Amino acid sequence: MMNRLVTRLQYHEHRMFCFVNQQIRHQALDFFFNIITHLGGAAASIATALCIALFAEGVWKSAGMLSCVALGLSHVPVAIIKKKYPRLRPYLVLEGTHTCKKPLKDHSFPSGHTTAIFSVTVPMMLITPWVTAILLPVASLVGMSRIYLGLHYPSDVLAGLLIGTTTALTTVAFLG
Repeated sequence: MMNRLVTRLQYHEHRMFCFVNQQIRHQALDFFFNIITHLGGAAASIATALCIALFAEGVWKSAGMLSCVALGLSHVPVAIIKKKYPRLRPYLVLEGTHTCKKPLKDHSFPSGHTTAIFSVTVPMMLITPWVTAILLPVASLVGMSRIYLGLHYPSDVLAGLLIGTTTALTTVAFLG
């Protein structure tokens, strides 16, 4: 019974992955997703959180500080999970996967880029709710870019979203 459920879930996940990675291909999307994916990378997420924490004032400064803490804390479970559950990236497993020029070779689960973007943006969304209309779509597009670029399965992105969001919510609850 459980094996059948897992098999069905994997089947549907592969279908979702193939739709995003192979069916909606377009030159403009290639360009867009190759750019936006970097917002979840270490350089952009650290620089954004630090700059807001150091140079903003009022509630933005607080949001930046909370984003820094959440970002740092969020990568502890990511590192542990990647080590404990080594999952090959989709481009290494699924034939016909489109990928970026220099794809990562470490483990796929969970998505560190998605974790980072949500851990940085959620405190800002909580402290200044009006930015949610901008930051939530941007963070979601970073997650989608990871699938589009062949680097993560949808469940990797979902796990990253949950880890980043949970870490941010916990950080704001305890420190905010």
